[in-house]
Amino acid sequence: MTTFHQLLSLQELSSEQLQQLLQLALQIKHQPAQYQHALAGKSIALLFEKPSLRTRVSFDVGIHKLGGHSVYLDQQNGAMGKRETVEDFGRNLACWTDAIVARVYSQSTLEKLAASSGIPVVNALSDLYHPCQALADLLTLHETFGDLTRVQLAFVGDGNNVCHSLMLGAALAGMKLVVITPPNHGPDGHVLQQAQAIAAKTGASLSLSHHLSEAHGSQAIYTDTWVSMGDSLDASEQLRRFGDYQLSSAVLERLGIPYLMHCLPAHRGQEVTSELLDSKAALVLQQAENRMHAQNAVLVQLLA
Repeated sequence: MTTFHQLLSLQELSSEQLQQLLQLALQIKHQPAQYQHALAGKSIALLFEKPSLRTRVSFDVGIHKLGGHSVYLDQQNGAMGKRETVEDFGRNLACWTDAIVARVYSQSTLEKLAASSGIPVVNALSDLYHPCQALADLLTLHETFGDLTRVQLAFVGDGNNVCHSLMLGAALAGMKLVVITPPNHGPDGHVLQQAQAIAAKTGASLSLSHHLSEAHGSQAIYTDTWVSMGDSLDASEQLRRFGDYQLSSAVLERLGIPYLMHCLPAHRGQEVTSELLDSKAALVLQQAENRMHAQNAVLVQLLA
């Protein structure tokens, strides 16, 4: 497998490296005994500025399954960048640990950690990207449909960090992705340009729309919370902007789409109805499980 040295956005990966990571994730998932010592002797700092369920547990348990050791660090001992600089934080962690997994408010924090520490840094979520989630999503799509170049996915909602990483991942995978958002909630223009540049090389297709009807014919439709963690929008304004984009079983039937995806946590009755989220159409728990396997593949490649 060709080498990459950190994972801050997915832009560090080539199309070939993405495919290799997905294959490695499948091997780890189905042949765990072969990898139970892959991170023996390795210690990994789990640095969390934001609360988490799936990210924290999937990394913690995953590292343990690979024979490594994780150290969880929240902000109770002083916020990073206030008690001491981000750069000093990174330099000190590099004295004891072999890699840093960080869930942060700002992408610039990850960049500072990577530059100062000199050890691999993995983005466990930032304001701009959620690459580990996108890897799990691509793994789920591969398990469900096979060849990703034949898959069309629709993303509906806010053009947020999850959307950004899906755009980059779909472009690398040669997929067709339709991003559907309310007006003024589209993805970041710079990230869009980067994804389009990758798509031009891989044959992927990336389009934007404000109309839910453009999702018609997709194999799966993906949604996320209407308002990202740390953002604010009152309930009435959320409903005004996003209400027409709520997903239900009736909507999927009308669009001819068999599967729902969601990165969780879901706000039931907002972006998705409970009856759809709890139905056999939902791939959400498969996505959640695959977080661990995809992340394990990243860590094995970075450290083993």
